[in-house]
Amino acid sequence: MDLVLRDARVTDGTGGPSYRADVAVSGGRIAAVHRAGADGPRPDARRVLDASGLALAPGFIDMHAHSDLALLRDPDHSAKAAQGVTLEVLGQDGLSYAPVDDRTLAEVRTQITGWNGGGPGDDRVAFDWRTVGGYLDRLDSAFAGAGYDGEGIAVNAAYLVPQGTVRMHAMGWEDRTPTPAELDHMRRLVAEGLAQGAVGLSSGLTYTPGMYASDAELTELCRVVASYGGYYCPHHRSYGAGALEAYEEMVALSREAGCPLHLAHATMNFGVNEGRAGDLLALLDGALAAGADISLDSYPYTPGATTLVAMLPSWAAEGGPEALLARLADPATAARIRADLEVTGSDGCHGVPIDWETIEISGTAAPELTPYVGRTVAASAAVRGEEPWATAVRLLTEDRLGTSILQHVGHEENVRAIMRHRVHTGGSDGILQGAKPHPRAYGTFPHYLGHYVRELGLLSLEECVAHLTSRPAARLRLPDRGLVREGYRADLVLFDPETVASGATFDAPRTLPTGIPYVLVDGRLAVEDGRRTQVLAGRSVRRTPYRGR
Repeated sequence: MDLVLRDARVTDGTGGPSYRADVAVSGGRIAAVHRAGADGPRPDARRVLDASGLALAPGFIDMHAHSDLALLRDPDHSAKAAQGVTLEVLGQDGLSYAPVDDRTLAEVRTQITGWNGGGPGDDRVAFDWRTVGGYLDRLDSAFAGAGYDGEGIAVNAAYLVPQGTVRMHAMGWEDRTPTPAELDHMRRLVAEGLAQGAVGLSSGLTYTPGMYASDAELTELCRVVASYGGYYCPHHRSYGAGALEAYEEMVALSREAGCPLHLAHATMNFGVNEGRAGDLLALLDGALAAGADISLDSYPYTPGATTLVAMLPSWAAEGGPEALLARLADPATAARIRADLEVTGSDGCHGVPIDWETIEISGTAAPELTPYVGRTVAASAAVRGEEPWATAVRLLTEDRLGTSILQHVGHEENVRAIMRHRVHTGGSDGILQGAKPHPRAYGTFPHYLGHYVRELGLLSLEECVAHLTSRPAARLRLPDRGLVREGYRADLVLFDPETVASGATFDAPRTLPTGIPYVLVDGRLAVEDGRRTQVLAGRSVRRTPYRGR
């Protein structure tokens, strides 16, 4: 045996009672689980680690991650590794970097600079792939020859084909119905991505150009996803006004397509939805009782995080980033955009008139704009003696759409109700870009365990671990992850239930958690004694076999 974790409190991911056991690891897999008091000799190994006083759980699975470029830039990646995350699901919200051609890659890099960096002039990543398979290959060899203990990435990663990028590739930024040839092109791109290892399809239906797609178009793509055994993961059309109707739309769409549904960062935000989580849960319970295959993820915080440009109405972005910047520079068109935002309630802002007091700048692409970070748009405008709209336009224009934001519009009672549901899983939605990111990027999983389990008792430890491990593994259809069981992958986390806590706060969002001394990825210690090692044991996790680019 390579390693024995001696006398651990095994919280195995099933949701059942914890138990004492020695867990042996060999060749990257769990070789033995020897319960306390069981017959036969206790396992031994080249190294024995005393795990008494610690809970041993499967590694946590982040069902909604934005580490698409961070994993390629940062071999340490303690933002996730230190939380006990051993697998992230990338390609979220319908926008990522594969499949692309040269034009699409340039446009999507500009569009989601605020999520991931990687915008024009950012040469930290080579972007030497164009297909989903090529991107996954790149993850597998991210740090080859760089002198680390391994050549892959810090934690494992799965990928969703991003529908907005696919639409951009097939038909640009036009707000119209695709031609039959364009729809065939999209179907083909989705099928190729799934054949090359993607686990499903994501959409960002408040982000352009993905939001231009009709339900009929999305249904056709989801039929392809279903044929490959994948799932559909929509950021649906509204989390504000019309949120419940948007959830109903996705449930009906998935039923029509025969495709499993996973609702991204499922919540009920803005004042119109205060106290309405029960309405969403009743909808889900009814669909589940009728035989639907539905799951969801959420983060345990109230504010959301995205980019400032995402707030704008969809019509303003038609034609792509350069067309949008030109519209902002035209006084008459900019006045229309402002009216949509501040009076009507744009589709980018979920149908609710924007409140600049709730929009906090969390990061800028241009260093000279960092003085705005940590203040709301309204507060920055007051300092400058101008209207908030003028400040917003200044940021959008001078930062070339690269500004990231926090939006303070959530409700704690909704967060708590949703996280207790039987199909709930954990997802950080963690944007790692910016000088002051949302603390969920560094704190989601220990915050569940420390605040909601130990301090509030909202979930039992065993139930919460199941939410973060076996449930997401089941959604991903991974037959050997998500449980502490013989033969399963040795992606494991050891934490102290009495001290585990998120160190990240809104004031200090990059603070690492406490109470998580050991994390194993593929049976190797990625975190040891609370410190990140040089081990790079993470790889792409692909649904289907794939060979070559």
